[in-house]
Amino acid sequence: MAGREPLCVIVVGAGAFGRNHLRVYRELEQAGVAVKLVGVVDRDAAAVEAAAARFGVPGFESVVACVDGVGRLDAASICVPTVHHAAAAAPLLARGVDLLIEKPLAASLEDADAILSLAREHGRLVQTGHLERFNPAVTAARGELNRPMFFEAHRLSVFTPRSLDVDVVLDLMIHDLDIVLSLVDSPVREVRAVGLPVLSRKVDIANVRLEFENGCVANFTASRVSTERVRKLRFFQPHQYLSLDFARQDLLMIDVTAAAGMDTAQLAALAQLAQQTGSQRGGGHPSAGLSLKKVAVEQGEPLRLEIASFLDAVRMRTRPVVSGEDGRAALALALEINRAIAEHAAHTGL
Repeated sequence: MAGREPLCVIVVGAGAFGRNHLRVYRELEQAGVAVKLVGVVDRDAAAVEAAAARFGVPGFESVVACVDGVGRLDAASICVPTVHHAAAAAPLLARGVDLLIEKPLAASLEDADAILSLAREHGRLVQTGHLERFNPAVTAARGELNRPMFFEAHRLSVFTPRSLDVDVVLDLMIHDLDIVLSLVDSPVREVRAVGLPVLSRKVDIANVRLEFENGCVANFTASRVSTERVRKLRFFQPHQYLSLDFARQDLLMIDVTAAAGMDTAQLAALAQLAQQTGSQRGGGHPSAGLSLKKVAVEQGEPLRLEIASFLDAVRMRTRPVVSGEDGRAALALALEINRAIAEHAAHTGL
């Protein structure tokens, strides 16, 4: 990108997510990517002062003050709490700024639609920050896709006070909802869900079963009150079983032709054994009558890949890999799941 005029960017929100965005933009800038970090915004004076000092950029306590103060501005990351996404996005879109908005896109479909409407009105790009789409293991799995018919996702975390403005479906599960929606590419026909608050006032643990119009079924479990951290996705397709570990960026592919007749639990047990064996020996050898292959995955930081992709879309004026419309679809499904959880709670008296 040498010789190109740098894209001027800001980060709105100086919390944990915002600081990571600031770090990545600065790393890309130092690596020679045509981008220039020009400001940070946060209404918390201490937080914005600390971030501004750390990254050597002006700090502002409002988006409007930042837009007026930095001069040229091409793009921004919005990393404030979800309920403030629409308010932060509006003045930026009106000033002609392209946006990367952390997931979920908004707190409501009304807010999401307002963001997308403004983006269309002003000819701006909106990318939703579903960074797991950029996980190298997901990219590798997409290359092996062949009409998947069953998914099983587990996303478990220990409890932290982070992101308690939303429930576990909007906080954690939405990553897997977005990925499965993009892999299945079929409308959802049925939603069944159960969830409970445990340590917060919102649902902290949830289990969901989706059935799609094409017959695919997906099961999701998400918890932010677990004793361990798990980020895994497994799926079946004709003659194959794929097991993906987001944290390790591993992808194991198993030819299940030899395992015809086994039930899901047996296959899952074999897959777990295969993953352990594959990680120890590098895969590519038979086990229990299965043909195993550890798919090559080029390691990389998902956030850096996400931001680099966003900058490419801004510069080339192309549709983002995870568009605002994709973010709205994931949000709509998450909200439908929350309605199903509420209905189940009312029915059972929980």
